[in-house]
Amino acid sequence: MAKESILVVEDEDDIRELLRYNLEKEGYQVVPAATGEEALQAVRGRLPDLILLDLMLPGLDGLEVCRSIKGAAATRHLPLVMLTAKGEEADIVTGLELGADDYITKPFSPRVLLARVRAALRRRSLPLPAADAPLKIDDLVIHPGRHEVLLAGTPLNLTATEFRLLHLLVRKPGWVFTRSQIVNAIHGHDYPVSDRSIDVQIVSLRKKLGEAGSRLETIRGIGYRYKE
Repeated sequence: MAKESILVVEDEDDIRELLRYNLEKEGYQVVPAATGEEALQAVRGRLPDLILLDLMLPGLDGLEVCRSIKGAAATRHLPLVMLTAKGEEADIVTGLELGADDYITKPFSPRVLLARVRAALRRRSLPLPAADAPLKIDDLVIHPGRHEVLLAGTPLNLTATEFRLLHLLVRKPGWVFTRSQIVNAIHGHDYPVSDRSIDVQIVSLRKKLGEAGSRLETIRGIGYRYKE
């Protein structure tokens, strides 16, 4: 049985071929694209199971491609992992705000790449955290079954990862979660990720929460908690 299809969007030939080689070696079907325009055309032709998207593309850049894919009802559910260079933190945060699910920093190891791909595909089919009733605290309401978050009655547009992160912290207000505990809870125990990745997700989530973002409190040297 064939594995999932992955759209690889990368303008550098050697990196694109490296990605293709490692993914096909694991049995994935790879659809290559060298530009943002080619990527959108490929998505319109056939929906992939996951998109690996370089942010630095000629012409239509990666953020515009991400905005287009995550802004359309037919494609916003597609898992999208950004490929970024070091020092592109602002672009990473912007991509997460647009709906990207994760990111990988270049240079990357094939082992980490494949683990991230497996994790992103696995999260797509994971059930949401169970709850008998909506979770209400302050002016925040979380509906796990509907994957919906309301802040003062206004819906928030969160990614699946942001939703799980917020739900984890809000379920135990005042409880401090280490970065390792957060990774294990929302990604799984075999997910290779740096502490910085969780920090970036928190930054994105705080921005989407606006003034309420200050409730996500940093505990220096330990992790995060939802302030009571």
